Amino acid sequence: MKPGNVTRLSEFLLLGFSEKTELQPIIFGLFLSMYLITVFGNLLIILAITSNFHLHTPMYFFLSNLSFVDICFTSTTIPKMLWNIQTQSKVITYEGCITQIYFLILFAVLDIFLLTVMACDRFVAICHPLHYMVIMNPRLCGLLVLLSWIINILHSSLQSLMMLRLSFCTNLEIPHFFCELNHMVRLACSDTFLNNILMYFAAVLLGGGPFAGIMYSYSKIVSCIRGISSAQGKYKAFSTCASHLSVVSLFYCTMLGVYLSSAASHSAHSSATASVMYTVVTPMLNPFIYSLRNKDMKRALKALFVIPNIFFISF
Repeated sequence: MKPGNVTRLSEFLLLGFSEKTELQPIIFGLFLSMYLITVFGNLLIILAITSNFHLHTPMYFFLSNLSFVDICFTSTTIPKMLWNIQTQSKVITYEGCITQIYFLILFAVLDIFLLTVMACDRFVAICHPLHYMVIMNPRLCGLLVLLSWIINILHSSLQSLMMLRLSFCTNLEIPHFFCELNHMVRLACSDTFLNNILMYFAAVLLGGGPFAGIMYSYSKIVSCIRGISSAQGKYKAFSTCASHLSVVSLFYCTMLGVYLSSAASHSAHSSATASVMYTVVTPMLNPFIYSLRNKDMKRALKALFVIPNIFFISF
């Protein structure tokens, strides 16, 4: 590598999905709609849980945290992409790129941790119902969420610091709509061995570990459900974790699909398109999954709109 090929860069170029000018308004409108649905949908979930005393339980405490993380997760990438389309610019600063990587990793893995904690919560609720409130007490629930934040802040900080040690060549084009860690490492001109080791180690430990925990929890849940004698009891037990299982399947399947498709095709464009599934579509669908399949959430959401109407009618 010649010294002249390395620059003290100040910005990158996010190539996005398409170079065609006529497609930009369509892409802008589509992603703006999905972003607004994601934000308002998850905000409604948080408001419904906080305003309804009957939903002040461990399961809904974790769900409100998941909704908050989903809002932050989507807000890490979509506003910048919409701004670039609106201003017809592809530029993102070096500092902005590192910051985006930091928060993207933080909220993505936080999603995984919260889904794992929610699986453990369902395991205790179904397999140890008599001791549920004793085991899943407010102190433990708060500690689990706090521990998830601490671990992921340390992890995302380490990944970001490892990015700062890399040097980049004159090719500063990122074939994506956000600064994705794997693409950034590929652009580097300096030695990326340690960065790759850290990425793979984190993927196994922070991705595979929680997934194994979720699978273990649901294997125990299935065993408990099979031991229930009545069909109504089995249905009631399964319905309490059906929404969570749907979200877990959607999140992991889309994320796995992204990396399998990118590994198979080696196409940056297909990887960017597939990434939309877990960065935008999954957070957008979570509120619908939890509200449509949960009677308590339906009642709480209805109460949000019914009470204001009664208030205004009385005046």
